[in-house]
Amino acid sequence: MPYIKKDRRPFIFNVILVPDNCESVGELNYAITEICKTWLEKHGTTYTSINDVIGVLECAKLEFYRRIAAPYEDKKIEENGDVY
Repeated sequence: MPYIKKDRRPFIFNVILVPDNCESVGELNYAITEICKTWLEKHGTTYTSINDVIGVLECAKLEFYRRIAAPYEDKKIEENGDVY
């Protein structure tokens, strides 16, 4: 987990309501990690719950790529031409 300054941490806890509070990707990483850590604390830190959190992160990553990154890449291919 990125170790961000303690005075920034209260802002990050509000990241869900106010995403603009994150000033860096490190702070975004911290916010996501805190969400996962809090979920584990509530549901228990077991192999299954850790595996569940990793699954959620992987699916969120894949969906983000599918919905955001891939269309962006397609747009750039149209603008600049394909490299293949």
